[in-house]
Amino acid sequence: MPVHDAFRVSLIVFLAGASGLGMAQPEVSIVTPRPSPVVGRFLAPFHLQKRVVGPVRLTDSPRLNSLIRAGNLYLSAQDVIALVLENNLDIAVQRYGPYMAREVVRRTEGGGYLRGVDTPLITPPASVSTAGVSINANGLAAGTGLGSTGTIVTQIGPAPPNLDPQLYVNFQLGHTTTPETNVLLNQTSALTNNFRQFTFQYSQQFATGTSAQLTFFNYRGLLNSVIPQFNPFLSGYLDLTINQNLLLGFGRAVNNRDIRVAKTNVKWADLQLKLQVATTVAAALDLYWYLVSFNDAVRVKQQALETSQNLLDANKKRAAIGALPSIEVTRAAAQVSASQEDLLIAQTNVAQQEIVLKNALSRSGVERSSLEEVHIVPLDHIEIPPATEVRPVQDLINEALAHRVEIEQNKLNVENQKILLKGTRNNLLPSLQAFAEFTNNGLAGPVNPAYTGCCGAPYPYFIGGNGSVLAQIFRRSFPNYSAGLSLNIPFRNRQAQADYITDQLQLRQNELQLQRAVNQVRVDVKTALIGLQQAHSRYESAAAARALAEQSLAAEQKRFLSGVSTVEQVIQAQKDLAENADAEVQAMANYTHAQITFDLAMGRTLEVNHISMEEAVNGKVDRPSSLPDVLPQRSGVPR
Repeated sequence: MPVHDAFRVSLIVFLAGASGLGMAQPEVSIVTPRPSPVVGRFLAPFHLQKRVVGPVRLTDSPRLNSLIRAGNLYLSAQDVIALVLENNLDIAVQRYGPYMAREVVRRTEGGGYLRGVDTPLITPPASVSTAGVSINANGLAAGTGLGSTGTIVTQIGPAPPNLDPQLYVNFQLGHTTTPETNVLLNQTSALTNNFRQFTFQYSQQFATGTSAQLTFFNYRGLLNSVIPQFNPFLSGYLDLTINQNLLLGFGRAVNNRDIRVAKTNVKWADLQLKLQVATTVAAALDLYWYLVSFNDAVRVKQQALETSQNLLDANKKRAAIGALPSIEVTRAAAQVSASQEDLLIAQTNVAQQEIVLKNALSRSGVERSSLEEVHIVPLDHIEIPPATEVRPVQDLINEALAHRVEIEQNKLNVENQKILLKGTRNNLLPSLQAFAEFTNNGLAGPVNPAYTGCCGAPYPYFIGGNGSVLAQIFRRSFPNYSAGLSLNIPFRNRQAQADYITDQLQLRQNELQLQRAVNQVRVDVKTALIGLQQAHSRYESAAAARALAEQSLAAEQKRFLSGVSTVEQVIQAQKDLAENADAEVQAMANYTHAQITFDLAMGRTLEVNHISMEEAVNGKVDRPSSLPDVLPQRSGVPR
């Protein structure tokens, strides 16, 4: 691409990105550089101007920096969703899929074969392990990625017609010298010809299986012979040829099948982007709410450590005055050490979860030094509703079947296979073509001054120049006509028969895959509903157990101060409270995960999170980020 064109494209893209935060400028852009006033006006009808894809955006949206205050990144759940839509690379990669699918439509509308531009769903990052340092906490997709091969799909059935008209122009000058063995024929031993010829041809194919070609030919020859009556002589013709497929390759349903498949693939790519957005948003919310629960776990572990430390301090004082054996100080110190280890693991979980979440919310990931040192402070807290959704299961399944993207994608696959099947079925037919050709000829030229009169007087009708030739052509003075049929019957035709059966088998496979997807939706809804109900029940049990553990610890501490209980019993009560408090936090996190999974199974992740596909496609969320007037302080996790 010329330097000035590249500069113009870069400038257009830069101005588009800097024109305002409220402008819904798509992340993926295809720019047609502005042509020059003269040349561009001439080339515009032929579509010869180059379109250029805008450069990729590797910088984060301004929203990310606006949420950073004093080394902390303050995030609400809505901010997480906005940052995912603006900065997540998995969604950014998937945004190119619909654009590539639309270019395949453009290709097939011109008569080209289908082109594979498959962009698989990218697996979103998962939360870190809760058991300590996680070796898998990388937040990367597992075994998937951009699969746009760009290959040409093998064409089965009649080749699609080239629907873009073709213009052919040829101009030629030349000189020939031909040695003559019979000097009586041209009165020379070396016949020379200085010639000039011009050919103009326009051809067009149609989706009906019709093709037409119009050719104009003009020739001028100057010979060194005295025999021709006209020298130089001018000849020309106008030829119209029409062909029509009557069996093989007949009809729009056969010849535009690639166009219809390509248009269906655009819908499929749009759905793939929607599925990627829903999957990635759900995963990011999982990361966020697990981070909230990890921070709550740190708080619980800190409280347990403080309780253990208070018991140790009290035991030291009582042991110093002889009111308590020194072994009880050792037991309390061991419990402090165990509480410190639990706190360290909880803090490690927070640190790792922050890395994974920041990588999901940023295009540069943790490569940015300014982002690497930032710690995330969640602004939301997990709230468990008093009851789960109560609706008939069949109603939930029907809703999911109407909203799940996978069902619609499988239906599109079945539709595509039915469209392609028409082509392979048509390929079983013999080739029968009707053709017609109409040619008008013309001949003219000045009288040869060296003409000897050997062949009679020149006919005045032919005396003239190119104007006389054109007049003869359009008056149809010398017409030629021809028409006929052409039949080609392949015997056995095993290749076409095998292709037809193969496509039928693939159609049956797609129909089964559609039914499999329907069955899977039913399973997903039922299991997600059971998981949600179970998570709610487990939370209620965990909350009740934690409340009882608090009461038990308080009672045991009073008994210990009264001399009725032992240090071992108090430590056990502390352990029970810590375990039950931690179980309550985990139950809350499990409920949020179950709710996110249920929304995903129902196909309403975008709806419940107020996400519009326009924002997802453009990569720009118009909703402003809202930070509270008083920002909470991050505590419990060392920097």
